[in-house]
Amino acid sequence: MKTVKLFSLTVLVLIISKVHAQEFKLGKVSIAELEQKMHPKDSSAAAAILYKKGYSKIEYNETDGFVLNTEVETRIKIYKNDGYEYANQVVPYYFDGNVRETVSFSDAYTYNIVNGKVEKVKVKSDGVFDETVNKYRGRKKLTFPNVKEGSILEYKYNVRTKNISWMPDWEFQEEVPVNYSQFTTHVPEYYVFNIRQKGYIFPKSTVEKINKSITFTEKERSNGGVTQTSYNTSKVDYIETRTTYLLENIPAMKSEDFVNNINNYRSSLEQELSVIKYPNAPVKVLSHDWESVAKTIYDYDSFGAELNKSGYFEDELKPLLANAKSDDEKILVVLNFAKSKVKWNDFMGYSCEKGVKKAYKEKSGNIGDINLMLTAMLRFAGLNASPVLVSTRSNGISIFPNRTAFNYVIAAADTPNGRVLLDASDKFSAPNILPFRTLNWHGRLIRKDGSSEDIDLIPKKNSNEIVFMTYDIAPEGKVTGKIRRQCTDYRAFSARATVDGVKEEDYLEKLENKNSKIEISEYKLTNDKDILLPTIESYSFTGNDLCDVIGGKIYINPMLFFANEKNPFKQDAREYPVDFGFPFMDKFNITIKIPEGYAVESLPSSSAMNMQNNVGSFKFHLGATDNVLQLNVVNQINEAIITTEQYEMLKNYYKGIVDKETEKIVLKKI
Repeated sequence: MKTVKLFSLTVLVLIISKVHAQEFKLGKVSIAELEQKMHPKDSSAAAAILYKKGYSKIEYNETDGFVLNTEVETRIKIYKNDGYEYANQVVPYYFDGNVRETVSFSDAYTYNIVNGKVEKVKVKSDGVFDETVNKYRGRKKLTFPNVKEGSILEYKYNVRTKNISWMPDWEFQEEVPVNYSQFTTHVPEYYVFNIRQKGYIFPKSTVEKINKSITFTEKERSNGGVTQTSYNTSKVDYIETRTTYLLENIPAMKSEDFVNNINNYRSSLEQELSVIKYPNAPVKVLSHDWESVAKTIYDYDSFGAELNKSGYFEDELKPLLANAKSDDEKILVVLNFAKSKVKWNDFMGYSCEKGVKKAYKEKSGNIGDINLMLTAMLRFAGLNASPVLVSTRSNGISIFPNRTAFNYVIAAADTPNGRVLLDASDKFSAPNILPFRTLNWHGRLIRKDGSSEDIDLIPKKNSNEIVFMTYDIAPEGKVTGKIRRQCTDYRAFSARATVDGVKEEDYLEKLENKNSKIEISEYKLTNDKDILLPTIESYSFTGNDLCDVIGGKIYINPMLFFANEKNPFKQDAREYPVDFGFPFMDKFNITIKIPEGYAVESLPSSSAMNMQNNVGSFKFHLGATDNVLQLNVVNQINEAIITTEQYEMLKNYYKGIVDKETEKIVLKKI
């Protein structure tokens, strides 16, 4: 009897679970859901995804062959004003030549409680917009009406495409809690997909094998005495794999400072087509490992073949190389020449958009056009040069072998002094100083024979900011002084980009407001165009709010507006690595003249800190000689990326920096 009861209980639980899973249905919004004031597991949440269900099916029709059809339905709860952003939903789509995705919204409603009853307001046609982003991308936008605190929003969308190279990405985790997220794929046996799961929370998955068939209809006409049309049908059987991924009660993604791309850590699913095996046809392998991915890309007509073209630039480049003796000189000549000939049109891509010859002629091209051309020019100059596939910071880290992991290409030149990485798409880039967007862990170098190797893109050399500052303090608290700021490498790259195209008066106004509303005069910037030299910024300044005069004493922070006043690392624990982008050193040499009739009552003590494994070090030394104070401060971070295991150490390190740099000098009347 006990066994029977246990079996019955198990069946009952399974039935209840199944019913619970089927409760999620558009249009079935309850008063209890609408009355809920806060998320039961996250009271800070401004909104929540109550459920999101979707499927992607590869289906056959006689007109288009196999197509990919995706349908998603979502229910969202709004708790606070900050959650109103979820009243605007966007679905991106792609179009390229004959391949165009189509997107449609349906069943879109806003639900509220009005006079104790559920009010249902439909999104009308004027709440749906179609927007062109560029010549390859568009987006369908949906805006809900009557949204307020407590509202529930529901909608469904469908995306249809002939391109089955990859399934749409499925994000289980959002910036708000997600109660239930389910995604199902329907894949015929002719296709094999590489599946990549990202994040720290992994879904449960179940797999079913379903017998399916395709019916073909053929039309035949006979031309006897009377024309007759006959139809013949044939059927092909195949196996469909249905895989369902499910996650429940998913916490919100929490933003943190110094994260290169939070999507690298979002619980999500990516699937790319890796093998095609049609009946009675050779198996086609698209991607298997990094070597095969690189070889596949290199063999594209818009990639490897473009590297072999050089006739269009030889006559112009050859005279410029005549006086270049060393490899470094040749590299600089080629880099500057490429920059002068083709400007970036703001489109990414490792393959050529126009082709190198057309881009050269039109003086404009995408990243592939520019940097494959740069690689060909380096080879023409006699250098051992190769393209390097890159995934930009916005595109995410390329962890798993797949063709869509990369969206960018740079050039590499091997010299006796080491490998030099180059990018001609930015006017401020230099040898081994790439645009910040490319500093994303690893790239993939492809040689002429199609073989490849992993390339570390993380800079190892410190980029420095060195500040020399002298200032006088007047008895009434007015501060006047001079500043000379020198930046190298990536710090110089950033400094050049900050002032580029900006009127000097506008730049100085921002600088004044940023630095405690000082007044700047005698401003000068040098080496802003010479990418091989440090930028040097110098100016005089006056400040009336840089110290406090209280009871005959003067209180002043010796670093003035250069002090770190807040610790950027406040979380008790860190979920994601800290990504500074590059190692750096901030160094300050400050000379302070105290006013006549005053003496030092107290000074911040000198201090030094060192993190383990030479991750970083901090030195603070302040001394006094007569009426002059001398301060030297150095903060040096030797690693571009700090692991989560090192986070507590980094957090305490920056706490020590803030504590020391916010201490004040106290001057008293003699």
